Amino acid sequence: MPKAKHDLPKGVHRVRRKVRAGYRWHFYAWRGGPKFWTDDVRKPSEPEFYHAFAEATTRPQPSKYMVPQMVDDFLSSTALPKAERSRLDLRKWGLRFAEHFKDAPAVIFEERGSRGEVNAWRAQWSHSPKQHDVAGTHAARILNWAVQEGKLAEHFCHKLHRLYEVDRSEIIWASSDREAFNGIAPDWVKRILCVACETGLRPGDLVKLTTAHVEKTPMGRRLHVRTSKRKRLAHIPITPELARVIDATPQGQLLILTNATGNALTPHRASEGVRQWRDKASLSSDLRLYDARGTAATRLLNNGLSLAEIANHMGWSIRFAANVIEHYARVSPDETDAVLVKLAQAKGGTK
Repeated sequence: MPKAKHDLPKGVHRVRRKVRAGYRWHFYAWRGGPKFWTDDVRKPSEPEFYHAFAEATTRPQPSKYMVPQMVDDFLSSTALPKAERSRLDLRKWGLRFAEHFKDAPAVIFEERGSRGEVNAWRAQWSHSPKQHDVAGTHAARILNWAVQEGKLAEHFCHKLHRLYEVDRSEIIWASSDREAFNGIAPDWVKRILCVACETGLRPGDLVKLTTAHVEKTPMGRRLHVRTSKRKRLAHIPITPELARVIDATPQGQLLILTNATGNALTPHRASEGVRQWRDKASLSSDLRLYDARGTAATRLLNNGLSLAEIANHMGWSIRFAANVIEHYARVSPDETDAVLVKLAQAKGGTK
């Protein structure tokens, strides 16, 4: 007699595991959910089995499970990202979300009208499109977690509209910008911008660079770095300009980049230092330390890396990398011809 297609309560995830005496079955409230029963038979029939399943899947009473409790459960869960900066950001916005909806039961997000409530909450940051969008992103992340954990049946805050749209491939540190910046900035800040423009590393990786990352190669030297965001190994050729910064690092100092007193930098302080002296040099307020990556992509092309290698190093698509380099060449007349020739060769599959 064929087995019934559905011989367990809907949603139960059953796993068979081998033991010394044969096999044993483990039952979970849902795939990835809590285990509520273990048995020697494939389909338990005892009433206790169904009672255990009901207890494992029972959500908190809608009238008692409030939004602050839901946020607290999320912030105490293993769903938080590993990066400290991301965790702090989630906590900040999660607590703001909980404060706004402190008198509401979590079940309100199962209603279609809750989408408007969330949009009204984040509208208080409409003057800052980036914060407006981040508020919605973190709210949706908390609600997604609540659904996955069975605390909500569903929610209606997916794909909230966004205000912040910018293509930063058009924003680069041109040669003239760097000259103006270097003309007034102190040495410790100039070193930050130089290393960023020569390596393309993010601020979080820049501040961790040490002389131990320098390796000798048959033709010179390179930096051997594991990036913090994607955990990829990057091998970056040391250009003459980057070599001058490395060689000028005081004897016995491990970190290549430090603050004015020789102490370790944070990513925020490195970015702020560049921003402050950018403003003093009367450069565009759109320029950030992060935008040095476009300059670095061009430098890497000039040092013989293929477009695929540059894209992999930057975490970009090959097309995006080519567009950034082409734009850089067009706004840097002193490099246009040589860079565009190399870019054409790279697109053609040669270095």
